[in-house]
Amino acid sequence: MKKDIEFPQVEGVFVIIAKETNELNETGWYVHLINRNPYPLENVFVTSKGYGTLNDEKQETSILRHHFPQIHEQSTVLIEPIDTSVFHLNNQYWVSYYAKGQLFDKKYIFLPDSIIEENLTTIPEFESPVVLHS
Repeated sequence: MKKDIEFPQVEGVFVIIAKETNELNETGWYVHLINRNPYPLENVFVTSKGYGTLNDEKQETSILRHHFPQIHEQSTVLIEPIDTSVFHLNNQYWVSYYAKGQLFDKKYIFLPDSIIEENLTTIPEFESPVVLHS
């Protein structure tokens, strides 16, 4: 059972939302996973969903599931594009993976209205500004 599985603390793995310009010179928002560890992540599963309320009405997006057989050390991978119409929701990314023979698991939740220009920062992995989950 899940309660019997020990999940060590996740370190060196981040979810970011980058404001990027594509090859058609259109600006959009994209969710990426960063592995800053000196070892690869194996069998990576990411589920994403948005949930919350607007005008006292419950809102929820579809759950999307992504699988990456391996994410190399010191690298990034695109999870999915994200539409600005869901920025008012909690945007949750649940990441599970194996590394060094152990199972790791963490939820990254971007709170409502936290994906905004004022929260953009720079990080070494991207030329574009990003919202980094803290």
